[in-house]
Amino acid sequence: MLIGEFIHSIDVKKRLAIPARLRKEIGERSFLTKGLDKCLFLHPAKEWEGFTDKLTSLSVGQSDTRSLVRQFLAGAVEVEFDGLGRILIPDYLKEFAELKKNIAIVGVLNRLEIWDLDNWNKYKINADKNAEMIAEKLGELGLI
Repeated sequence: MLIGEFIHSIDVKKRLAIPARLRKEIGERSFLTKGLDKCLFLHPAKEWEGFTDKLTSLSVGQSDTRSLVRQFLAGAVEVEFDGLGRILIPDYLKEFAELKKNIAIVGVLNRLEIWDLDNWNKYKINADKNAEMIAEKLGELGLI
């Protein structure tokens, strides 16, 4: 299970160290792609296969569905860890997520999210403001 929040930085060669505990969960193969809310998703290979299977099942007849599938797949790249546990983030993904130097790596069960630290902090403040409303919706779904 991928959980927790970790603060790291990107070096000048666009490499980002992934914490060792998370690397064990991810395994040797992983896939990096555009995420939602201006972050990147880092999927373990097994989860990536399940994720792409779900995308394959979506209707290509709807423009919003096509756009979402393109969003996730067109920029996806398989990444490898170097000897220090770092991944290389391509320029186009770095620009998409507005990644600067300080990065938040966030575990969300089946994937990691990679955020610019300033954007992550803004997101958390907004989410905290809406926590009661979110809790009510989760309660309606029987999740809490």
